[in-house]
Amino acid sequence: MSSEYLTPSGASAAVVVTTTDSEAAARKLAAGAVEARLGACAQVLGPITSVYRWQGKTETEAEWRIEIKTAADRVEALVEHLKAHHSYDVPEVVATPVTDGSAEYLSWVVEETR
Repeated sequence: MSSEYLTPSGASAAVVVTTTDSEAAARKLAAGAVEARLGACAQVLGPITSVYRWQGKTETEAEWRIEIKTAADRVEALVEHLKAHHSYDVPEVVATPVTDGSAEYLSWVVEETR
């Protein structure tokens, strides 16, 4: 996984998203990432409705979404942390580079993940 997400402001950041089956599990994953300094902050949103294929069937379930802001060079470690602490067999873990934003905020994200 590439960690080369350099923004026009010079900060290097990404948003990593995952989902889980309960608010408690989502809060635990969010807090664990921030406490490990793999994310500067995380938001828990939900419940949301997810429709997906799993083991040959279409499923519809309530889930909670976690959005974690991190420095680009911490993405790989954050992904591994989420996979290690997630209850799903195959958790959704998606990293999106931040291509622009408040320079002050993005600098804070990088500082808080050191």
